[in-house]
Amino acid sequence: MDLSYGAEAERFRKDVRAFLAEAWQPGDRRKADLKDFIRAFRHAAVERGYLYRSVPKRYGGSEQPVDVIRAQVIREEFARARAPGEVGGNGVNMTVPTLLEKGTEEQRALFIRKTIEGDYIWGQGYSEPGSGSDLASVRTKGELSADGSTWIINGQKIWTSQGGSATHMFMLVRTEPDAPKHDGITYLLIDLDQPGITRRPIRQMTGMEGNDTFYEFFFDNAQTPVTWQVGERGQGWYVSRTTLKHERAAIGSADGLGKQFAKLVDLAKEVGRIGDPLVRDTLTRIEGHVLAHRYTSFRLFSCSAAGEDPGPVQLMMKLLLTEIGHEMALLAQDLIGEEGLIEPANAGTRSAATTLRGPNKWLDQIMGSLGNSIAGGASNIQRNIIGERGLGLPRDLAMSGEK
Repeated sequence: MDLSYGAEAERFRKDVRAFLAEAWQPGDRRKADLKDFIRAFRHAAVERGYLYRSVPKRYGGSEQPVDVIRAQVIREEFARARAPGEVGGNGVNMTVPTLLEKGTEEQRALFIRKTIEGDYIWGQGYSEPGSGSDLASVRTKGELSADGSTWIINGQKIWTSQGGSATHMFMLVRTEPDAPKHDGITYLLIDLDQPGITRRPIRQMTGMEGNDTFYEFFFDNAQTPVTWQVGERGQGWYVSRTTLKHERAAIGSADGLGKQFAKLVDLAKEVGRIGDPLVRDTLTRIEGHVLAHRYTSFRLFSCSAAGEDPGPVQLMMKLLLTEIGHEMALLAQDLIGEEGLIEPANAGTRSAATTLRGPNKWLDQIMGSLGNSIAGGASNIQRNIIGERGLGLPRDLAMSGEK
């Protein structure tokens, strides 16, 4: 198996590494100065064609041809130098691709540049109480104003990540209540800084709450211009399913899984159970799954680089990632024992990025592994997609709501 990227890619790697050595020198800058320095660094990286490669130059991107190998080299070298890559979050990952494919020229000009520069932070307005994975059952209502220029929105959205800092939201609202289930939903963009919108943090079972965690939003006659409607009225369900071909690879998630497994081995050593035959057997089984996931990601990457379709296996990666995380969490819980029953100190005030000392640092991972079976597509929904689209099995009428 040849896992090298080839001579051309390695020459490109040298160019990226040289750029980073010259441009990324944060030194001992103060926090306020560092923010401006990072913005200037990203601008320079865009000029070199390293960031926002799929975004046209007129919207602030570098407008480069699709090249998954170069994109992977860039990710690796930026990570090695600990340099900031593209602004993360829903805006770059979801709003920008949707606008590039389905948005109007006015919408692209208004939102994309400010999003990739971090001025606009986007919350996702999909889930509602009682309408989690079944997005077609959304009940938040949108009605046109008397002059037809504005959508008036009433309802509730929940589980919005980055909800405390979000400036805008892309959301699904029901605008034709009598239309069939998947029709009658419209995709809207909305400014969150206005009367009629209330945001409230959701306290999680780990005790965390705040800007980096989940919020719920209440809309009471909130307004957004009709010109901020993406796609046709009543076709929001189909807009939300928009995907754009990007230079994405699954190697990143595989790397994270490997690092998590290494920490699990360290935990077994820390609590003195690395020599336990049952623990070693479980670790061996988990490592086999981790390696299978990693080498499958290599296969997907190779197919993407060659322009080939890898088949149904690409539908399985998120589900497998979730299942392996469950296995790790179960073993960690067994290794921690009664210490896992103690709530960490300052749980209500610490940020999501805080790492606790000792065995209890696994508490978030254990509890988070349960949430991963819902986030980004519930596991049962994922299994249906694999069965129906990948294996050609009959549709699950129970899950679809049909009789």
